[in-house]
Amino acid sequence: MNRNTSKSIALGARLRNVRVANKLSQRALAKKIGVVHSLLSRNESGQRVPTRAEVIRILEPLDITDRDREEILKMTEDPSGSPLAVIELPERRAQLAALVEVEQMAHEVVSWSPQLIPGLLQVSSYTRSIMESARIPEGEVATRVAVRMGRRDVLTRRNPVRFTALIGEAVLKQTIGGSEVMAEQFDHLLMMSAHENVELRIVPSTTGWHPGMDGAFHLLKCNGTSFVHLENPISSVFVQESEVVAGFEASVPRLLEVAMSPERSFELIAKEVRTTGVS
Repeated sequence: MNRNTSKSIALGARLRNVRVANKLSQRALAKKIGVVHSLLSRNESGQRVPTRAEVIRILEPLDITDRDREEILKMTEDPSGSPLAVIELPERRAQLAALVEVEQMAHEVVSWSPQLIPGLLQVSSYTRSIMESARIPEGEVATRVAVRMGRRDVLTRRNPVRFTALIGEAVLKQTIGGSEVMAEQFDHLLMMSAHENVELRIVPSTTGWHPGMDGAFHLLKCNGTSFVHLENPISSVFVQESEVVAGFEASVPRLLEVAMSPERSFELIAKEVRTTGVS
């Protein structure tokens, strides 16, 4: 199967994580179960969807909890369904799980966010304000906020991901959650921009046309594989077809050309902090 979905990617990432937790390379595990290691590589990247029987075989020599085994096998029931056609709550959770897993695998992430602060740079009050305004079910808000805050670990862990955040200038003029929330959010942006692995660039509203006007995207570069994550209010989808991903990759240098420098971006955000009038 060549088309990736959130479920197939999440399944592959879970298989990779349990293998790594058992301190086995792909070659070592492949030898244990009698398959070529390239098969495991394709499974773990989401390029290929293993059958339930194959997953049972993969898990057999691994030390994992019964709960993890049950969850992984559950994911084999329909890993290839359309990521846009199914929008029930379990599918949304699968989509989010896939994003979390792939971000953990990535070594570099580029996010173009013309309308909101990128998820990896949001503070909890900002995230909560968005979700409450979007009328997310109350029982889901706390969980979603916690997951989004947990995602930020990839920026501060021992081997952090290299993150380039391209943010539309109009985002800085929005007031989400009130002035105190925005002041907290701006302070966090300034703090994160000081990290060596984080490059924060503001894209001016007066640049004229640029490829980013086609919409927001999240580019995730993993070892040997790159993904693009696209999201809308009801669902999300991963794209891995090389020619499509290449198009998004080509738009990044063009966005960087029209973006403000990191220094100028810092100054603009600092000015917004002063404008809020909240210390």
